[in-house]
Amino acid sequence: MFSDLKPHLAELRKRLGLSVLSIFVMFVVAFIFHNGILTWVTQPLNDALTEVGLMIESKEKGTWHVDVPDSNASTTTPATQAKPKPAAQLSLEASRSADKLQAALTQASETSIKQQNAALGALLKEAATAAKETATSTKKLSQALQDLNLSKEIKSVNDNTFGGMITTHQVGGAFFVALKVSFFAAILAALPFILYQLWLFIAPGLYNNEKKMVIPFVIGGSVMFFIGVLFAYYVVTPFGFQFLITFGSFLYTPLINIEDYVGFFTKIMMGFGVAFELPVFAYFLALLGMVTDRTLIDFFKYAVIIIFVGAALLTPPDILTQLLMAAPLILLYGISILIVRAVNPAPKEDADEDEEDTQTA
Repeated sequence: MFSDLKPHLAELRKRLGLSVLSIFVMFVVAFIFHNGILTWVTQPLNDALTEVGLMIESKEKGTWHVDVPDSNASTTTPATQAKPKPAAQLSLEASRSADKLQAALTQASETSIKQQNAALGALLKEAATAAKETATSTKKLSQALQDLNLSKEIKSVNDNTFGGMITTHQVGGAFFVALKVSFFAAILAALPFILYQLWLFIAPGLYNNEKKMVIPFVIGGSVMFFIGVLFAYYVVTPFGFQFLITFGSFLYTPLINIEDYVGFFTKIMMGFGVAFELPVFAYFLALLGMVTDRTLIDFFKYAVIIIFVGAALLTPPDILTQLLMAAPLILLYGISILIVRAVNPAPKEDADEDEEDTQTA
């Protein structure tokens, strides 16, 4: 028995070796461009953090703050009591008064000189110069106070804004993240070659007409896998990440660990990619005569349960992303039934018997 399996094991070892070699080559290429790949991977998270930050900022701006009166203070306030003016406004008013004083002293100095009172004119001129210097200094003080108040307002706004960010908790965290994203990109790049090796492994057991389906298998499998990855990237992750980050962000500041995020992201991408292979596998199973459309129809109620359980395991723990994965899979299952019906339909006798059993029931 072992002698019969030995050639197959040798062939399997060869195909696996070539697949691993292709992944290694793609890994080296991807590691050179790991910065760009990491930017692409983290873009959905950055967009979600930005959107949540804008939501929180708009909520803070729309919140009314009511001052609670001091219990020790008098409940009645005189109507004539004036509200204290800010320091910047008082400095500005002092600057204007100094300007008026400087102008009056200058005019009095010129009048005294014309009336041939040189001593008084000199004193008034010195007083005008001092008033001018006072006005200039007061203006500078007013501007400094305004800048100080503005910086306090900016700091207050920044303290109330959203402070979510992506962090790392390991010394070599950035390096290991680069390895992970490079490996993920390598698998995507080497996928067509891996599918081709898989086909070469099962091809010896097929008929000649079935062996000609290598191109549809490789191209169809690769295209559907990439469609699943793109669907997860552009549809599922924006909704899922924004929902998860928004929940509780008004109480806690999310500090996302990049190592955990990359693992979480790749799991979602690979899960959706494999899930979207359903029509391809159904087509080739029908081509091999292993399933019929009646088989898939009878299994539909169990498939729905399996789809929702798989969606719960492969997606974040919220109902939105689970539905975003389960709904396309149910649709793909229906498409698979149509494909199998076109390739390997159930015998008409079986269909008639099923219809008679249904009518009898």
